Amino acid sequence: MTESPFLTLAFLLIALVYAAVGQAGASGYIAAMALAGFAPLAMKATALALNLLVASIGTALFLRSGRVSRRNVWPFAILGFPFSMLGGAVHLPEGLYFRVVGIVLLLSSLQMARGALSGPPAQPAPPVAPPFAAALATGAVIGFISGTTGTGGGVFLAPVILAMNWGTARQTAATTAVYNLVNSGAALIGAQATWPQLPAALPVWLLAVAVGGTAGALLGSRYLSDRWLRGLLALLLLVSGLKLVW
Repeated sequence: MTESPFLTLAFLLIALVYAAVGQAGASGYIAAMALAGFAPLAMKATALALNLLVASIGTALFLRSGRVSRRNVWPFAILGFPFSMLGGAVHLPEGLYFRVVGIVLLLSSLQMARGALSGPPAQPAPPVAPPFAAALATGAVIGFISGTTGTGGGVFLAPVILAMNWGTARQTAATTAVYNLVNSGAALIGAQATWPQLPAALPVWLLAVAVGGTAGALLGSRYLSDRWLRGLLALLLLVSGLKLVW
């Protein structure tokens, strides 16, 4: 099953769709692997590796365009890195892992559905810089959860930034891209004991998400409907989350 070209295609499409909305795709990869019947350790390590590559592509593109603000990124990342590494070293029992990841996927589904159904405000207020203490706490909590479950954390950080008006949509995409990169790398280091569980097909999947992530980052946000993309992702995450929880 892990060698199936359908799973490779699924990873490519997930990377494309997530990159189009400023994310790296970890929760989507986990959703696809859950439907394919992966073991927890393989799911976690594989999702982090794929997420790390797509986040690297997104970060490079945002840096090249000059959209990354160090002032907005580093307060979230300064504790996000060590807490992600700590979470990466935590290996939950199989039954508990599936339930926790299922809840994560369901929450991600709600976030994606909210983004698909809600429109932008008519006159958005100018964004404010995130308070240092609040950013530290947010980065730490999301970092630990994302490291434990094998997600990058951006899918949770983005709605917090937007809800608190700590950045515009583009600033949020740039911030979460860097946050995903930092957290995925830290969690993968923390989860090094799971590296032997990485599937033999990983190099092919890395190539697939590189193609999908690049295409999504360059073209998706310009030519594809953000609402439809989020709606489709919400449905995938909902089905997979329910499968894991029940």
